[in-house]
Amino acid sequence: MPHTPHPPASRPRVRARRRLRAAALLASAVSVCLVAASAPPTPLGVGDRLFPHLGNPGYDVAAYDLSFTYSGSNSEPLRAVTTIDARTTADLERINLDFAHGKVDSVEVDGEPAGFAAADEDLVVTPGSPLGEGEWTRITVRHTSDPVSSNGREGGWVRTADGLAMANQADVAHLVFPCNDHPSDKASFTFRVTAPEGLTAVANGLPTGVDRTGGSTTWTYRTAHPMATELAQVSIGRSTVLHRTGPHGLPVRDVVPTEHRAALEPWLAKTPGQIAWMEEKVGRYPFDTYGLLMADATTGFQLETQTLSLFERELFTDHVYPKWYVESIMVHELAHQWFGNSVGPATWSDLWLNEGHATWYEALYAEETADEPVEARMKAAYGASDGWRAKGGPPAAPKPPTSGSKTGIFRENVYDGAALVLYALRQEIGRPAFERLERTWVARHRDGTATTADFVRLASETAGRDLGDFLHGWLYGEETPPMPGHPDWKPITAERAPKAAAGKPQ
Repeated sequence: MPHTPHPPASRPRVRARRRLRAAALLASAVSVCLVAASAPPTPLGVGDRLFPHLGNPGYDVAAYDLSFTYSGSNSEPLRAVTTIDARTTADLERINLDFAHGKVDSVEVDGEPAGFAAADEDLVVTPGSPLGEGEWTRITVRHTSDPVSSNGREGGWVRTADGLAMANQADVAHLVFPCNDHPSDKASFTFRVTAPEGLTAVANGLPTGVDRTGGSTTWTYRTAHPMATELAQVSIGRSTVLHRTGPHGLPVRDVVPTEHRAALEPWLAKTPGQIAWMEEKVGRYPFDTYGLLMADATTGFQLETQTLSLFERELFTDHVYPKWYVESIMVHELAHQWFGNSVGPATWSDLWLNEGHATWYEALYAEETADEPVEARMKAAYGASDGWRAKGGPPAAPKPPTSGSKTGIFRENVYDGAALVLYALRQEIGRPAFERLERTWVARHRDGTATTADFVRLASETAGRDLGDFLHGWLYGEETPPMPGHPDWKPITAERAPKAAAGKPQ
């Protein structure tokens, strides 16, 4: 959906207008208000098919301002202040925020104290007077942010050997800060991170200030482009920030554990060339900086946090995988900056648009730089596709995650299974039309969100014919359709199916 513009500066006038409205309605609505106020707080959601209680209706966030104060110990809660600027899309007597793992000390709405209560994984805020549709509001929550997981719920803060990083995908940003935790509601972000002397903090976007006072330092970062909550990143640790220049003078900054700097530098030096390679495929890099965060932690995945992709340090230093494979995973997370970050999924069922494209460019890069043929990988994926669909659902209609495994939607069907859809489409419409489609897709939906239906519509427009029936089988069919140009390709049993090489939890 289009990004909501920033709120106007004249906030007191908004509040005064709200008070006049509330006074005018008071006589006729008092009994309704009393009933609503007495009703217990209830968790809400935007009705996502895979995460029905994620996100909240009634408002659109324009901006987050997040302040974290780190004590120096990654086993202690951080002190935090979250400020949310939002515009209401309905009349609201209560505001639901997603927040589940911290202590709330106070809440203000437009500078005035507000009531609050927990309801499952929601923080339900009751302002002093109702909010009218179309009004700007500012919500300030003073809280703690706990890096220690509870009840086996992983995600949010990741504890590293020397500090913290974030991994909020798919639904755990609200374990870190109060938010509207759904990818359909993008917003701008400001981060203010205070840490003791000797530590370095880095976040999404570009630095706007460093303030050193009394043995601690506060770093401020701001994003110039809207971002989903699942893509937020903050790194705190004994880190070195390395700088280099990418295409068109793009600032590239990497964050590495200081003791591993020398070993990691040869890998990091590859990033500008990889950005140039992606630009040749799909157009200009969509943000104003990029870089890799090498976390000294074992996570089991890599993650495309916006402008600062998260990687396990040991992926590069333990020499378990071939060099070409590691480089292709670097390109996988880089490709996400276009597919998944700049063009975000409107719902989590649209995840294949993220992971399928990232896997596609990962495979294409391996073919062009390491002689690892895309066709061979796609033939193997075709053989496994029926098994993947049975296990996880078709690419555009993945099965819900199993209980207690929210990352369970990251199955093979949305990685190589979804890349197989793109290969079939290229086979069907030809390489030139497919490449035009890819460029148009990221340009048309830049800084927004898009659906599977949007992709099918644009593919048809680009090809000059209706591709709805063709793509429906590939995206939603229980069985994999015949591959154009390869009538000899046949399914194989699920037991022989290869695993996707994508770097996310399976």
